[in-house]
Amino acid sequence: MHGLRFILASRSPRRIELLTEAGFSFDAVPADIDEETYPEAITPEEVAEYLAREKAEIVARAHLDDVVLAADTVVAVGDAVLGKPEDSEHARWMLGHLAGSTHHVTTAICVMQKSKQRLKVAHTTSTVAMRPLSPREIDMYVASGDWRGKAGGYGIQDHDPFVTNMGGSLTNIVGLPMELAVPMLAAAGIMPGNAR
Repeated sequence: MHGLRFILASRSPRRIELLTEAGFSFDAVPADIDEETYPEAITPEEVAEYLAREKAEIVARAHLDDVVLAADTVVAVGDAVLGKPEDSEHARWMLGHLAGSTHHVTTAICVMQKSKQRLKVAHTTSTVAMRPLSPREIDMYVASGDWRGKAGGYGIQDHDPFVTNMGGSLTNIVGLPMELAVPMLAAAGIMPGNAR
């Protein structure tokens, strides 16, 4: 199994950091998909799984023999799915919507290797309680730019993530649940330090 090439279908700094800290060697090849396009009337968990699989498919088509890991994180208040903000106004709206709420963060992972017809998709969900935020606090956070590229417009790893309580996987909320990713990669022959 040595010599397998592992590709992360993302350039997310958070996902790269989590995998690097765990000792994995990989190439980051982002999947260029429209994350706002998915089937209607599906649950937030199904949205995350659908988008993770789409990302893996795009990258795996160009890397048939390589093991590709793709992930997608969605934030949901009830059945309303919040992806990544499009701009600062969208981020401001999202933070206003989430402030004072308890919401769910779901990350789905897809591991794919086309030449071996390998496909595994799984997800995990965590619960996050956020304190109320004043308009000034929201404006200051939006001005910092920390919302960019983050589902729900915030990151739990930020200096002040406004989170008062959480249940479930912290790495899921960051963007890659390692308790799912590590065994899924191992099943595909990818272990820390053995990918090229």
